[in-house]
Amino acid sequence: MDVSECVLSAGRAVLDVVEREWQPLSPGELEQRLDQAVEEILEAELIAQFKTQPPPTIFVHLPQSQASVEPQVLQTCIRPPEEETPESREPLETVDCAAIKCITDLLQNSQSRARMAGRARLSLSHTVLLSLTLLSERVSYRSVSRRFHLEKGNIHRIFFSFCERLNTLEEKQIRWPVGREAVEALFPLCSPEKEQEEQQGVPVVLGVLGHTRIPIRLPIGKHDVESAGPEVKRMKKEAHPDSWLNLQLACNRKGRFLHCRISKGSDVDRGGALRDKLKQHPELMPSGSCLLARAGYPLTAHILTPYSGSHGPREELFNKTLEEHCHILDQAVANLKARFKRLRYLDIGNYERARAVVLTACVLHNVFLDMGQVFQGDVEEEEAITREGELEMDDEGVHRRDAVSDLLFKMFDSGSV
Repeated sequence: MDVSECVLSAGRAVLDVVEREWQPLSPGELEQRLDQAVEEILEAELIAQFKTQPPPTIFVHLPQSQASVEPQVLQTCIRPPEEETPESREPLETVDCAAIKCITDLLQNSQSRARMAGRARLSLSHTVLLSLTLLSERVSYRSVSRRFHLEKGNIHRIFFSFCERLNTLEEKQIRWPVGREAVEALFPLCSPEKEQEEQQGVPVVLGVLGHTRIPIRLPIGKHDVESAGPEVKRMKKEAHPDSWLNLQLACNRKGRFLHCRISKGSDVDRGGALRDKLKQHPELMPSGSCLLARAGYPLTAHILTPYSGSHGPREELFNKTLEEHCHILDQAVANLKARFKRLRYLDIGNYERARAVVLTACVLHNVFLDMGQVFQGDVEEEEAITREGELEMDDEGVHRRDAVSDLLFKMFDSGSV
């Protein structure tokens, strides 16, 4: 690495630290804060003068329904600037008020009661509003600073403090179903209209397992420098593994996340941790149930994956049946990214902070589903296509897949499917 590369890397490191820990006010933001302070002082003086003088008598003919407007108009002059300015009300058009109240109540009732970070005192509801705005829209910190009359550095700290608080709700909101909840979550592998006797031996499905990638900014030191060499051209075609996060998810038939694992792009583990957990705790899977996943995940007694390579009609039918169910996860991921547009690209070079933002979005996804709010997104083509082959297969998984594919083919051959 030559001197120019060292200077470039050091400069990026300094900028990243400044962004993460402190951002001084720019001249424009300082002027905005000074103007706001002067305006508040003048407004306070006018209100004080108004209170010392008798109110003028103004004769205005108003309908009876508007008789109570005057006190409300006076109240708008004595509002806290950071709570009721037009800029702070603007995001209410894109963020549902019921969602703000629900998340505020969740944070108030959670065990983590530490005060949100940030130099300005911002109410919890407005902290939620600010954070949801950043998650739901592709807006800059500068744009949000104008809406809420806060400097960018403060918004940065408030947002990540919100994410840390939401992350503490992971175990409560993204939970594996057990007992009665697990039984109620099961759904049939083949058509539910078929007689139960015909489906004897065919497993029921607890959830669908899959993954997606969340693009992030490359960490300091990982950036490729300008060069005319062939290696640079190759890197332009092949994204650096640390330029995204792997988001592994399992969801039920309603798209609610049951399992969430976030790792670096260089992490090649695909379902191994979940496989080991289910093997150690088989009670987590109700009797006769399974998870479905595309190729690239381990084939086990609990996780069924499609056949790879050349195969006959029996295997094709099995693969087609699995693929139809895998679209459940595709749609859940599409809904997640459509609601939280910031996940399309996280301009964050710090892995832990990027992970906190992604986990926050997953937690909120389940919260909104529990509220009955479904945000429909368009499934991206790359989410539904996997070019990976079979990863691992154990004997029990191979035997169970063959048995299930035989049953499905017999049902199809007899006209039952």
